[in-house]
Amino acid sequence: MSVAQPKRIGVLVMSYGTPESLDQVEAYYTHIRRGNPPTPKQLKDLTDRYEAIVGGFFPLRENTDKQVQALEARLNENPDTTFVCYQGLKHASPFIEDGVERMVQDGITEAVGVVLAPHYSVMSVGGYIKRAQEKADSLGLSMRFVKSYHLHPELIEALEQRVEEGLGRFEGVAKDDVKVIFTAHSLPEKILEMKDPYPDQLLETSKAIAERCGITHWQFGWQSAGQTGVPWLGPDILDVLHTVKQEEQAGHVLICPIGFVSDHLEVLYDLDIEAQKTARELGLRLERTRSLNTDPLYMETLSAVVYAQTERD
Repeated sequence: MSVAQPKRIGVLVMSYGTPESLDQVEAYYTHIRRGNPPTPKQLKDLTDRYEAIVGGFFPLRENTDKQVQALEARLNENPDTTFVCYQGLKHASPFIEDGVERMVQDGITEAVGVVLAPHYSVMSVGGYIKRAQEKADSLGLSMRFVKSYHLHPELIEALEQRVEEGLGRFEGVAKDDVKVIFTAHSLPEKILEMKDPYPDQLLETSKAIAERCGITHWQFGWQSAGQTGVPWLGPDILDVLHTVKQEEQAGHVLICPIGFVSDHLEVLYDLDIEAQKTARELGLRLERTRSLNTDPLYMETLSAVVYAQTERD
């Protein structure tokens, strides 16, 4: 008598991607620029940023690998279904389309797509989903997608823990004397005309964390805007730091980058180097909350939203 095999479901875990080494930065940047190579100055600026992070160590690729492995392990705690995770990157190999194709080659007939970003925008998560859906349709693969999970209880709990821990680093300073700034990657202002949910979802996450932590001295700021010649959402985090020092006379700041789920360039350079430099110049003490990376609560969040897609009729 044969034993029934567990159902197999593919999980396409999508993220922005990063080069694996310094010699790949130009190809990576060219892909971001839709096939237009960067100028020598633009290339040097990005390469210098990577080199500034522990001598060019590329943490995002390793961190993403670990997140995918941890998610697969968490998903497979369910004995009735075998989950197989695949990576799909926006700007590096394996690209989103590669991940979909590999699932089909492995005999996967049902899949779920999830992005390592809790907040939905048609210009970010929406773009990932569009590329994956088009490839899946062309190969006859049935796919469902997680659009956002910005208020998932375990996600909020994980971020609350990090804010509380961060506030605890300011020994002898009252909680209300620390300005908490939640941040996420800026996007072009035109999303406002599109009634895109991205800004509102980020504020909803910020408010949920603030309420859980009992803090009222907080605000939202944007970071890592692109240099594209069109207006991006603001205020930028560096401008916010100037404001809290000059107008609010704040002396202590805690940044919680809720739009990012792992340590990578926008966290390790834009915040830990660039924002820290500005803070020092202003006489501010700046701390940053720990990234989620493979935190069990984040893995629980991701597994729950993936399970929810597989349980739909």
